[in-house]
Amino acid sequence: MADAGDLYMSWRWVGDIAPQGASMLPGKPVDDAVRLLAEALPTPSTPDGLEYALTRGAFADPGTEYALAQCLSRALLPSGLAEPLAALRHNGVRPRIRLQPSPRVAQVPWEIIAPAPTSRLIDLADISLLAPASIVHAPGRSARSWEHDRDLPVVAILDPRIPGFRADSALGSVLGRMSEPTPLTARMAEYAARGRLTPAVTQATEIFRRTDVDRDWLSETLRRGAARLIYVGHVTAADPESGRSENAELHLACTAESVGFAEPDRTHRPLSAKDLLLGTHTLSPKPLAGSELWPMPSRIALIACESGGDLRFSEALGLTAAMLTGGAELVTASRWPLPTDLAFQRIAGAAPDSRPLQDTICAIDAAHELTDPVTALADWQRTRLAHWRDTGDIEYSPILWAAFATVSTESSRMG
Repeated sequence: MADAGDLYMSWRWVGDIAPQGASMLPGKPVDDAVRLLAEALPTPSTPDGLEYALTRGAFADPGTEYALAQCLSRALLPSGLAEPLAALRHNGVRPRIRLQPSPRVAQVPWEIIAPAPTSRLIDLADISLLAPASIVHAPGRSARSWEHDRDLPVVAILDPRIPGFRADSALGSVLGRMSEPTPLTARMAEYAARGRLTPAVTQATEIFRRTDVDRDWLSETLRRGAARLIYVGHVTAADPESGRSENAELHLACTAESVGFAEPDRTHRPLSAKDLLLGTHTLSPKPLAGSELWPMPSRIALIACESGGDLRFSEALGLTAAMLTGGAELVTASRWPLPTDLAFQRIAGAAPDSRPLQDTICAIDAAHELTDPVTALADWQRTRLAHWRDTGDIEYSPILWAAFATVSTESSRMG
C-alpha cells in the first residue's frame, strides 16, 4: 500500500491462482474510517481516554464495533480482492494474507474488517505483516533460525520494576500482583521445570517485577543464545509527527547511569530503538553495533502499549524494525495502547476473575512455540471473535485481541 492523497494498493497470489490486481482507494473515505478507528482506541494519556474506549467507544459494544468494521471494509477492501477471498472460503480454503500497510493505515486491525454481514477478514484468511525488504536484505544482517534455535532458552522480561516509578505510577506494574497461580505463572513454571526459562527461578512468581533485567543483563543473556524473547511491560512510542521512529523506548530495569541515547527519566534511562540499531556508536571509545550487543532471537513478543508503532512512520526504524534488523524472523507487537486486566475489571465491569491481558500473553507465548505462529494466533483470534459475537462480554472485545500484529520476514508474497 502507498499513500499519495488517495491510498494505492496492489496484490498478487502465490501460484497465480487468481489474477493479480491493483486499486486506487479514495482518500476521504480512508481518512474518515481511520479517524473513526482512532476515536475508538484507548488514549491513557488523556482524561477519560481509557474509560471512554472501554465503556462508550466503538469497541465497547458488538453493534458499534461491527459498524466500525463495516466502515473499514468499505474504505479499505477492494472488490477485486474481496471476491476471490470469498470464493476461496466457499471452497473451504483459507489463504494467508501478508500485508505491507502504508503509514496512514498502520493501526488498522485488518482482522476485524467486515466484507459481508457474517464474515470478517480473519474468518477468510490468516493475516500477518511483511517486514520491509530494506530490513530483510540489509547488509550485515544475521538472521536467526527458529528451526535451529527452538530448543534454546525462553528469555522472559515480565513487568520489570522501572527505577524511580512506583507500582501505581505511569511506568508502574502492568500485571499487578502475581502471587496466586494463574495460566501465565503456570506457563513460566513449565519453562522453569524444563530448564528453559531465563532468568532462572525456583518459583514462577519470581520472574515478575524483577530489578535486575536491565540492558546489560539483556545483552549478556542474548549473546549466550535464546530461542525467543517475551517482553511484557511499557513502551513509549515516538510521536509520528516527529518523524523520529528511532526514539521509541523500551522500559527495562535500567538506571540513569546506563549508557544509551535516550534521555533519563527520573532515575531511569529507557532502552531506545536507536540504541538497538546503533549500539554504543559515538558513546564509547570502543563502540559495538546494536546487533552485536543485542543479537535478537528468532521470535519476539512485545506486549506493551503501541510497541509496533514504528509502522506509522514512513521510515520505520522503531523497536520492531530494530529487532528484525538485529536478527529476529518474527515480531508480534501492538498497534495501540493496551488496557490492563485491572482496567477491564474496574472500568469496564469485566468479571473479577477475568484476565483478558494475561490470556492474550499466554496465547501469544503459546503460538510462538509452534512451527506456524501466524496460523496459531489467527485461530486464537477467531475464537475470541466467536465469543465476542456470542456474548458481547467486554473481555472478548477486539480492543485487545485485534491490537496485535505479527511482522514477519517471510517471502514478500500473498497466498
